[in-house]
Amino acid sequence: MPDPARPAPGGVVAKRREASTLLAAALTNGPAELVDFVLPLWAGIALGASATEVGLLVALELAVSVVVRPIAGVLADTRERRHVAGAGALLYGLSCAGYAVAGSMPVAYLAAVLGGVGGALLWVAVRAIVGERLARDTTVYPRLMSAQETGTWVAFVAGLTLLGFVDFRGLFLACAAACLVGAVALFAMPARPAPAGEHGGADVAGAVGLGAVGRRLRPMLLAVVVTMTAEAAIGILLLLHLQRGFDLEVIEIAYVFLPGAIAMSVLPGYLHRFVLRFGRTRVLATASVASAAFAASLSLAPNPWVLAGLWVLSGAAWAAVMPIQQAVIAEASGAQTGRGMGLYESAALVGGVVGSLAGGLLYDGGSWALACLVAAVVILSGALIVPRSVRALGVADVPTVTEPDESDVDDGGASTAGGGAVVAPAPGVVPVVPVVTRPTEPLSLTKPGPSAPGPSADAAGGARSGGPPVPGATERSAAPEPATAGKPPKTPRQRLVELGQHAALFAAVQVGLALFGVSWLWDLLTGRLSGLVMQGGVEHDGPAAIAYGVGRIWTIVLVVDVLWTLIQVSRSRRR
Repeated sequence: MPDPARPAPGGVVAKRREASTLLAAALTNGPAELVDFVLPLWAGIALGASATEVGLLVALELAVSVVVRPIAGVLADTRERRHVAGAGALLYGLSCAGYAVAGSMPVAYLAAVLGGVGGALLWVAVRAIVGERLARDTTVYPRLMSAQETGTWVAFVAGLTLLGFVDFRGLFLACAAACLVGAVALFAMPARPAPAGEHGGADVAGAVGLGAVGRRLRPMLLAVVVTMTAEAAIGILLLLHLQRGFDLEVIEIAYVFLPGAIAMSVLPGYLHRFVLRFGRTRVLATASVASAAFAASLSLAPNPWVLAGLWVLSGAAWAAVMPIQQAVIAEASGAQTGRGMGLYESAALVGGVVGSLAGGLLYDGGSWALACLVAAVVILSGALIVPRSVRALGVADVPTVTEPDESDVDDGGASTAGGGAVVAPAPGVVPVVPVVTRPTEPLSLTKPGPSAPGPSADAAGGARSGGPPVPGATERSAAPEPATAGKPPKTPRQRLVELGQHAALFAAVQVGLALFGVSWLWDLLTGRLSGLVMQGGVEHDGPAAIAYGVGRIWTIVLVVDVLWTLIQVSRSRRR
């Protein structure tokens, strides 16, 4: 019987914490990415900053964040993580507000420092909170990436549309408001139940230092630097080529990157299935090869449309790689997840700085084709480096659920968890042992050592040695989907009917907008949009401009709705 003093079972509390964290991640990552994108443009236009001052502004935030993130990791291990993350969201919102009111470079520099500190506290603690359920659900980091990237593309579409109607100050204030809502979600989540034997404070701080965690994670941290260097280099190369090779404006460039961001928001959960089937090292190697092929093919792309399509392929590769890296860091860090994530985030930022600098030098110092080839070689090296780093840490190649989730109990009393394994029974029910689709070593969150004697799992029967076999264990484990609390999943027909309803409403509204001459879709279909069809300028003012922008956002949302529905229908019919 659960302790009545506790507000809820540990699994329920962890799920609620994860849900609040994912919401906050979407609300804060979008503004963060949008601010990073428009910051150099704003500094040059609004403050008249020179190129050197703009570079210093960007570098200052990065430098502060690199220094603070390991400290944020210690705080995430020794203090309540929701408070650390919430404070980070507040500081980042204050940074956005600082940019909104900045009339000089010193104020902008102060805002950059606040942004560096806030981002460090926020993202290290967020990843540590999400990692609390990793032993119960192997899909937590893919879900985090999906939430972050969804926030990114929604913020870009909404923010760049808003920028056509208001100035930079209004955009920064909107970003600050989103961060404030994210902070409220973090502060309002339930407290983390203290693990047995954990005391917090100075006792925990002295248990394992950053140096020990860093030495344990060194192979993966080096791989992260290489990976992020390659990602940043290819990103800056593509941006420079769109700007100088195709003469695109800032908003036009943003919309070339948009399909890749949408892909990164949709694909992580699906790609995780390949991790469960083929293992981390194979998926990492395959993703590196695919991304290298994309980088090499950039030099052959004849127009921005092809580049946008290639960027989708690159986004798919990163959607596979990054959740694996974060999960491996969390598993290898054990009880020091915060410290591990702090070092991981610092390594990622260092790689981003190196990659951005290298990409710029390659573009200016050689031919476009040579720059793409060098970037492809660096990415391809990840096919060897990253899988070896996973093996060096001693974590399982195929992630498995190692703890029961008290909040997921099916009708037969067996508890199901993300990743597809039945892991524990409800109280009073005959135990069911975890069964996975292929034999793997159990996942260890600590350093590998001699195994203690104890019962072992028999093959296929689902029973432990010394106990009777449990009928039906294999059948239950064959269903990889978590139990759905409440209503049953939608049928393909229901999904298609809902999509038809959405499309009918969209069409009716677009007809009305077209009659009043404020339909972005009609302008697109009739060829009135010059240059890249998704350019940001509008020829309307006041309410007409707002209606025009809403129609554009709705069009993009409907396209995403269509793609998502088709993916879900196809997935349902394959079962």
